[in-house]
Amino acid sequence: MKAMVDLTVIPLGVGVSLSSYVAACERVLKDAGLKTQLHANGTNIEGEWDAVFAAVKRCHEVLHEMGAPRISTNIRLGTRVDRAQSMEDKIRSVEAKLGSGKPA
Repeated sequence: MKAMVDLTVIPLGVGVSLSSYVAACERVLKDAGLKTQLHANGTNIEGEWDAVFAAVKRCHEVLHEMGAPRISTNIRLGTRVDRAQSMEDKIRSVEAKLGSGKPA
């Protein structure tokens, strides 16, 4: 089953700057072959359910290996079985409605 996930991984007890941890997790997601889109507060991920959640687990493992004693993760998850839909499809749909001036 395909899944779209909005993932925010927050290592705790590692100081104020988290960019090296974000970069490490981004590498894990890319190495897993997942489609990703980094944004200011996390990463959107598109892929098969098992691959997505295996990569999330690996993110935790890598960040712990980097010295993070604790990690808090927020996940928003969506699945759809009536048709194939990508992250870009969802964005295009909203942008088309914005461009037409019609209510969403």
